[in-house]
Amino acid sequence: MIENISVDEAIKKGHRMVNYPSMLIMFAVLGITIYCGIQNYLPKWTIPVGIILSFILSWLYWSFAITKWRIWSFENVRNVHELKKRAIQEKLIWKDGSLFEKTEIRKESEIEKLNSLQEKFKQTDLIEIFKDDLSIPKETIIYFAKMKNYIEMGIMLIGVFGGIFLFTKSENQYWGIGLIIVCGYLAYLEFREATNTEPQIIINQKGIKTISTKFYNWESIENEEVIMENSGKYSHFYLTYDFPNGTEKIMIDDYGTEHYDLQKLLKTYRGRNNNYR
Repeated sequence: MIENISVDEAIKKGHRMVNYPSMLIMFAVLGITIYCGIQNYLPKWTIPVGIILSFILSWLYWSFAITKWRIWSFENVRNVHELKKRAIQEKLIWKDGSLFEKTEIRKESEIEKLNSLQEKFKQTDLIEIFKDDLSIPKETIIYFAKMKNYIEMGIMLIGVFGGIFLFTKSENQYWGIGLIIVCGYLAYLEFREATNTEPQIIINQKGIKTISTKFYNWESIENEEVIMENSGKYSHFYLTYDFPNGTEKIMIDDYGTEHYDLQKLLKTYRGRNNNYR
């Protein structure tokens, strides 16, 4: 067993090996079915069948491929605890015992192999040797994702116009008023974020500052990481870390950064501080 694959490399391979082909299958089947239905190459009733089939085939591929990726990655990555946590965050695998995790298809030999690899989870993860990424600047300033805000604001404004249309129909006035109020308020929130020019997170070799917490240097910070929490059907990502007499936990969903990019920034700037101070 050669444990020379990093967590990042394993996650990237997981997307290439599992998620991307699964999505390609789903959209290809869906697109072909809709096109053939519209062009009358197939009966119209095949369109809903094709939609259902696209999800089934996509999930079937995932169910086989994810098992093979699990075995390969757990064999070749030393820090399996971090790998498993990242894989769940990246939507490669699901939490143990979840309904979706039970849909993974495993042959008897694969089950035996995965059971034997569970021994690795009895070991603690090693501290990785720091490798600086020169593409990351000396300081990173993160703002609200303005384009995302404007797109979502536009969607809400469409809802407002829909409410106005319903309001003009006497039998739907209450629905119209409700839609106008809700969508109008959400559009206002998106506009407020889009026009907010204040930095939400500032991170560099010396430390971190957020919109809600003053600057702390790395020597005063512990347990910094990006975590995922589920809320009903949705998942949210947070930057969290401990500082003297307190803890920061700030949602990053609306910020101009992805959770995996922010996690990389935390590692890089922490590493630079430890190695170059």
